[in-house]
Amino acid sequence: MAKIKTRRYYIYYLAKIVFFIIGLIPRKISLFIADFLGERAFYLLKKYREIAITNLSFAFGEDNSEKIAKGVFRNLAKTGVDWIKLMTLKKEDIDALVTEVSGLEYLDEALARGKGVILFASHFGNWELLSIYLWANGYKGAVIARRLYFHKYTEFIEKLRNKFNAYVFYRDESPKKLLRILKGGDILGFLADQDIDSVDGIFVDFFGKPAFTPVAPVKLGMITEADMVPAFMIRKNDNTYKMVIEKPISLISGKDKEADVKKYTQAWTSVLENYIRKYPEQWVWVHRRWKRSAEEKVEVYS
Repeated sequence: MAKIKTRRYYIYYLAKIVFFIIGLIPRKISLFIADFLGERAFYLLKKYREIAITNLSFAFGEDNSEKIAKGVFRNLAKTGVDWIKLMTLKKEDIDALVTEVSGLEYLDEALARGKGVILFASHFGNWELLSIYLWANGYKGAVIARRLYFHKYTEFIEKLRNKFNAYVFYRDESPKKLLRILKGGDILGFLADQDIDSVDGIFVDFFGKPAFTPVAPVKLGMITEADMVPAFMIRKNDNTYKMVIEKPISLISGKDKEADVKKYTQAWTSVLENYIRKYPEQWVWVHRRWKRSAEEKVEVYS
């Protein structure tokens, strides 16, 4: 265990050096290097390469899976560079980076109801930039996060998220804090598109196969009457970004609670699938999304 902890410190301080160097290099050059290193990582990281290709083969067929997987690694590397660059950017720099915004009126309309908004921001495109852009432009709220296995990594990500006054709540904190955000009429951001052992969930259809999906955003929305708003920060071909906000999903609780939870969880999952089909290289396929099967005995509700 001591060796593992020591290695984590070595990796952390090596990363700090790399971050410093990237901070000195112009973004255009950094992205060029990241593109090259991302493709090299595709060949070096066998475990994640195989997970990505397996997932993509199921979703899009074997013919295109390897090509798309390479694009996934390249996109993740470039997104990593942009995360590092975000640490030093000012509001005007972020506005210049996001050159196109679509659907912002949907978010404003949902917020105008006064019930708060559950922002569904999946592991798609540049999800950290999505929240930072909103906070930088005067929107208020918080994001739900999972503590990383090494506190130094958590501190780095938290510093990035707090740069423009976004609060970070961790899954092991009191749910009352989340309720206060929504009752205050603000935004609560969720990343709920992965199969995570430690959270409550159900199986819904994802690319034609049952996928275990967290239900916390839907259940919270049904309690508070907050709308769920899917949002995406899409990398464009010129390495600027387009933010797209979809129409709100009104979470109305009827007599059959379980049926409603499944309906709304399926609704936002289908929205996500549509965007992944349009931009397959921009989702994190290196995660074992179909880790569990619907035949397994999984506790759906706590």
